[in-house]
Amino acid sequence: AKCQCKVVPRERTNCGYPGISAAECKRIGCCFNASVPSVPWCYNPRAKKVKKVCPNDPYSRINCGHPGIKAKECTKKGCCFRAHPAGVPWCFYHRVMEE
Repeated sequence: AKCQCKVVPRERTNCGYPGISAAECKRIGCCFNASVPSVPWCYNPRAKKVKKVCPNDPYSRINCGHPGIKAKECTKKGCCFRAHPAGVPWCFYHRVMEE
């Protein structure tokens, strides 16, 4: 994404090789900006921002516990806990979403 290439020139980390073209740089998943001399022109994008969310759909839950697990034990494992509905995991993994 374009926003991932908005990196302050002095914080750029090299992603290419001397003389790399803009097309080749982008093809390998890097950012290219040749407007500032003496800094990498082909550089690594910023990491995507992600957040952990507990899925709303109870039928898409992936089990993180065992039958009868208590909320405290589940959250201590770093998982989500919702004691409803019946027939689905009550202790389940987060889903990672891009912000």
